[in-house]
Amino acid sequence: MVSNSAKEVFIQGVTHAGKTFRPSDWADRLCGVMSQFRPGGPQPGSHLTYSPWCVPTVVNGIKCVVVNAQLRDAEPMAWDFAINFAKDNDLQMAEACLIPDSPER
Repeated sequence: MVSNSAKEVFIQGVTHAGKTFRPSDWADRLCGVMSQFRPGGPQPGSHLTYSPWCVPTVVNGIKCVVVNAQLRDAEPMAWDFAINFAKDNDLQMAEACLIPDSPER
């Protein structure tokens, strides 16, 4: 379950049974569908980049999609789509925040 106070939700490419979710490009596909949902709405060419509110990443070798709560505020149906995708496919979700890499010294 995802709380209403979550700032970011990580949809992990692992089912609750511990199996790796397939197809292997699921994260890229989901983020591609969500690319039009972005600050300021869709712009010409915005379909060529991921939305900052829904980005694929890899955490500890597991493909994930990070869904930012700003998506919920701007486009509640898009948020529901992403969260329901995870629920429908029995994917693990975690509330967290993505910490940017620190600059090298």
